[in-house]
Amino acid sequence: MLATFFYLLVILLLILFLLFMIIYTIALFYSSYMGAPFVPTRQKELKFILKEAGLKKDKVFLELGCGDGRVVRTAANQYKVIGYGIDINPFIIIFAKFLANIQKINCIFLVKNLFEFNYSRADYIYLFLMPNMLKKLVPIFNRDLKKNTIVISHGFKLIGCMSKLYRTIQHEPFPTYFYRF
Repeated sequence: MLATFFYLLVILLLILFLLFMIIYTIALFYSSYMGAPFVPTRQKELKFILKEAGLKKDKVFLELGCGDGRVVRTAANQYKVIGYGIDINPFIIIFAKFLANIQKINCIFLVKNLFEFNYSRADYIYLFLMPNMLKKLVPIFNRDLKKNTIVISHGFKLIGCMSKLYRTIQHEPFPTYFYRF
C-alpha cells in the first residue's frame, strides 16, 4: 500500500515537472516571437556592469525584458535601488517574482508592453534587447526620460544616440554601452 502511494506520488511529480517544462518552453517561444528571446546575462558580467553604472541607493532602476529578473534583483539587493522588472511574458514574470520572494529581495515585476510604459521616473534603465526593439525604444527614451537618466544597453548600440554614449565596455560575448540622456 505504501509502495503504491510513493509510486503514484513520483508519477504525479513527474507529470507536474513535465507540465511546468512545457509551459516554460511555450513562454520562451512567446518571448522570442514578441521580439526578445530570453538570454540571461552572466552573473560575473552583471556584477561588473552594475558596478560601472554607479548605482545610487533609492534611485529607480528598470530592467526591460527582465526575464527571470536577475539584473534587477542583483541591483536591488546590492545597491538598494527601487527595482522594477518589466517583461511581456507573464510566465517568466511569475518565475521572477518567485525568485525574488525566495531571496527576500524587494522588487516590483510587471507584465507590460515596453512600448506602452512610462519611463519618466527612471534613473537607470538596463536592457538586453534585439536591435529592432532598441530602434523603436529610442524615440520613446528621447521623449520621456528625465535629464541624466542612464541607459545601459548590453549587447547592442542604441542607434541615433552616439552623442549620449559615454562609456563602452568591450567583453565577450557582448559589449555593454552606457548612455546618459
